[in-house]
Amino acid sequence: MTVPTHPSGTDEPTRSQENQETPATPAMPATPATREAPTAAAAQENTRPPAPARDRYFDLLRAVALFRVVFYHLMGWPWLTVVFPSMGVMFALAGTLMARSLKRPALQVVRGRLRRLLPPLWLLGALGVTGMVLRGWSPHDDGHPVWWWLHLGYWILPLSDPPYAEGLSGVHGVLGADWGSEMAIPLWYIRAYLWFVLLSPFLLRALRALPWATVLSPVALCAAMEFHFLRLPGERLPDAASDFGVFGACWVLGMAHQEGILKRVPRYVVPSVAPLVAAVGLWYALTHGFRTDHDLNDMPFAQCLWSLGAVLLLLHISPSWSEWPRRLRPFRRAVTLLNSRAVTIYLWHNLCILAAATLWDDLWRFDVLDEHFAWLLNSSWPELALVWALVCGCVVLFGWVEDLAAKRRPRLWPAGPAGPRRGSLPA
Repeated sequence: MTVPTHPSGTDEPTRSQENQETPATPAMPATPATREAPTAAAAQENTRPPAPARDRYFDLLRAVALFRVVFYHLMGWPWLTVVFPSMGVMFALAGTLMARSLKRPALQVVRGRLRRLLPPLWLLGALGVTGMVLRGWSPHDDGHPVWWWLHLGYWILPLSDPPYAEGLSGVHGVLGADWGSEMAIPLWYIRAYLWFVLLSPFLLRALRALPWATVLSPVALCAAMEFHFLRLPGERLPDAASDFGVFGACWVLGMAHQEGILKRVPRYVVPSVAPLVAAVGLWYALTHGFRTDHDLNDMPFAQCLWSLGAVLLLLHISPSWSEWPRRLRPFRRAVTLLNSRAVTIYLWHNLCILAAATLWDDLWRFDVLDEHFAWLLNSSWPELALVWALVCGCVVLFGWVEDLAAKRRPRLWPAGPAGPRRGSLPA
């Protein structure tokens, strides 16, 4: 998983008439009013609040979180979920941006977030659903054709997980078997993010009225589901409620950080409490099968507490870099690229991993490599490089949709400053 939006660009309407030429008018003698007009206009321009600068610390956290997600899905090492709780961090950063945006009308903000989130999903759905149908997926696979057609609507508005085909045959030399399931793995994040966006205006009001009760309410929901005090019917509703319980506190903490609520807490409290919360989560994981090929993703309550503690510490540190520290400047272009294409990378990285594994396994058919370089073919590190090469290809092929969704000039490789908004481009 942020998941997935960026603070660059705003949703305010552009003034398309600013740069248009006006017909010449006869010269008029200067009057006190005409002499004062430019001065007043300049004074008004100077009093406008500057656009908010990007927080490079948050950019770095988002880039590390996204890289860790890709690394984990390739390697599958359980301890990676402990080293850096990527999903909790991504939800917290998204909550921070959402709270900052909600200084504008809520409906306008929600519409803007959906506009940025959904087009990349629509592109994946258009290609993925078409591919699954061509490989034999049909309305009869879900038991009832009517439900199949209705559930396809979740590819348009993912209020629940979009449907996909299981057990698909692979594409020889390109994709392995069951690629539909692999494509669908990241989609839970899009569904959870959508619900957080829709609920954010209400969460922000609750946070301002009852700060810590709002932060802890998702934890209480997660505990109630973990210890079977709350049982929800069906499959889709429990999944949505579980994700809200696990990561809702992180989202609300991000909003609390933006609202300045965390700054009102004595500075010694967070460093004292956060490690204890995280330690309880780790203890719960270790006593409930973490050592037996399970990770925090399989343990909602442990994931909730561990992510909450880690996010508390990361937000408490929060140096708020408006400029890159000298030691991090060599990585700024890579961080910018990961932030600019976070949704595209997240949606496509699992298919890139499957394609890289398929291509890499195909090298075993060469006898020379099999006899003399088996150690290399058994290594996952060259495969990781191939994965990122394929991810870069997806950035070039599909990433421009994120620019169009944000009303910016489309760019194939956005590793530099963001381009102008599309509405301000010349005709």
